Amino acid sequence: MACIGVFDSGSGGLSVLREIRKILPDERYIYYSDNAYCPYGEKTADFVTSRARAVTELLLSKGAQAVVVACNTATGAAIANLRAGYDIPFVGMEPAVKPAASGTRSGVVGVLATAGTLKAPKYLNTKGQYADAVRIAERVGKGFVELVENGELDGQHAEAVVRASLEPLLAEGADTIVLGCTHYPFLLPLMQRIAPEGVRFIDPAPAVARRLRDVLAMNGIPVGEGPGSVELLASGPDTTLKKLFKLI
Repeated sequence: MACIGVFDSGSGGLSVLREIRKILPDERYIYYSDNAYCPYGEKTADFVTSRARAVTELLLSKGAQAVVVACNTATGAAIANLRAGYDIPFVGMEPAVKPAASGTRSGVVGVLATAGTLKAPKYLNTKGQYADAVRIAERVGKGFVELVENGELDGQHAEAVVRASLEPLLAEGADTIVLGCTHYPFLLPLMQRIAPEGVRFIDPAPAVARRLRDVLAMNGIPVGEGPGSVELLASGPDTTLKKLFKLI
């Protein structure tokens, strides 16, 4: 049985943990919500890297054999630093531009992400590989993280917040939309109601789960044969964390 650390700026990374547990149900998971400092999207790269290292140290102290950086902003800002500084495998979020570019019919791919993710070299490099083949329209999901951290996944206010960022992408002709923040899948049912029929949303979490399975095997970390467990930790109040965990 492997011990796997998973962390995010808040509760959004639970959307990644959900997919991981589907294919690796028997492991011990330690999930850390750094919600005292959430959101990361507007913070500097140095600040996010500092927090990522502090959280990694805590996860290692609890026995983590691998760490999933279940946050697009933290992946972009810090994963290279983490890999250089610690002798365990790290798995981060991958911008899902490639499957979006191959699947669009209109030739317009929408990307919903935090400001930090849209500025990160990892995302910009991936975007550059497909910019000649498709048009990529971007919007910050303004207020999305706050909605999820408040447990506000539906209702008139949540719909107004989501519409303000989603509708401009739809107006530009995007028929495939990348969810570039792990909080956003919790708002997917709302987005699907707002978007016209046929618009596809891509959540990279299933691909991250498969990558973790492969990385554990490559590093000789045994999996399975355990009862499976999840320990929830947070740097701030954990009420919403526990509430959202029940949804996965």
